[in-house]
Amino acid sequence: MHSEILKPVVVLIAWTLVMLVWMIVTRLPALKKLGVDLSKVRGSKPGALDGVVPDKTQWPAHNYIHLMEQPTIFYAVALVIAFSGTGNGMNAWIAWGYVGLRVVHSLWQATVNQINIRFMIFALSSLCLMALTLHAAMAVFGWHSG
Repeated sequence: MHSEILKPVVVLIAWTLVMLVWMIVTRLPALKKLGVDLSKVRGSKPGALDGVVPDKTQWPAHNYIHLMEQPTIFYAVALVIAFSGTGNGMNAWIAWGYVGLRVVHSLWQATVNQINIRFMIFALSSLCLMALTLHAAMAVFGWHSG
């Protein structure tokens, strides 16, 4: 099966791994600077380093967590669309829009992190996800226009 919608899926997975590396390369030096010995640290909860390391150091980590949240819905809906045979054309373009907006969201959050702009980018990506979900429902339930 070849479905164009799988390409943006792979790109978002790769981007998530980029953010993982970004998080590691910013966080480890910050922890070293604070004198934290990782061999003596026990597990904690997400956000435990907020207020401990500089905020800007945490921004890539926060974004990485965000990439584990809503994009999981994107992966599921993209697979439904691919399996239904409707993953080319408009759905592929909407998926690319979603992925592009998520990359922009990551870059914005990890560097500038101005909330009102970040929320606008998030809202636009959410609209793409809603459109894909509607198209997936149309495909699997047989709802067709005309």
